[in-house]
Amino acid sequence: MSYGVVHQFKGGTKDQYEASIRAVHPADGSLPAGQLFHAAGPSADGWTIVAVHESKESWETFRDTILMPRMQAGIAGGFAEPPQETVFPVVNEVRAPAHA
Repeated sequence: MSYGVVHQFKGGTKDQYEASIRAVHPADGSLPAGQLFHAAGPSADGWTIVAVHESKESWETFRDTILMPRMQAGIAGGFAEPPQETVFPVVNEVRAPAHA
């Protein structure tokens, strides 16, 4: 079952997001192993990131082996504070049809 993660960075900025994403995502612009979807943008009080992973286990692997170690080490120009996190099992996933 897919697994959703929402991170809200209060006071976060686009510049902090871009620095952070460069540190935790592949350099070629692809998604980390196990991640199916990633979206991010400004929110009322900062910056919000939504990601969907193949499973809870793939999220935990990314979180524990890449995301948290790099954030704990400090990312120059990245988010200064940890996010508010909401997680959920994805029970309905609808995708738009591909356009020709």
